[in-house]
Amino acid sequence: MISLKKILCPIDHSDCSKEALKYAVSLAMKDEAKLLLLHVIDIRSFNEGLDAMSTQIPNEETLEQLRVKLLDCIPEEIRDDMDVEATVIQGIPFAEIISTAKKKEIDMIVIGSHGRTGLKHMMMGSVSEKVVRKAPCPVLTVRQPGHEFVMP
Repeated sequence: MISLKKILCPIDHSDCSKEALKYAVSLAMKDEAKLLLLHVIDIRSFNEGLDAMSTQIPNEETLEQLRVKLLDCIPEEIRDDMDVEATVIQGIPFAEIISTAKKKEIDMIVIGSHGRTGLKHMMMGSVSEKVVRKAPCPVLTVRQPGHEFVMP
């Protein structure tokens, strides 16, 4: 039987990542595993003309506010019953997720199958797809309810 000791759950605050968090919390509680919540601030952002890249560096106060927001994603009534760590970093999301999984020796990544969508998604590709292909551990992808695949 597989016992998980460390679970990584990337959160971009989309509905799908919040659904993935439900699974991560359930798995962490079942195995009494440590749950690492990770939010990656994408260092790549486009201006309105889509012809230049800009870097926005948040200050320490903003990073701390984002970290607290991550912890607030865990229901208060179970927060004290779990070993939870929240981290906010800057970088390229899929690369930072994979790097964190390696550094922290993660046993499983639980990630939403779809995060933020739109032009940015089309241009950069799916974070979850890249994580599944390159992760050093098993990856559980969670779809948002109501977004089932329908055969044409």
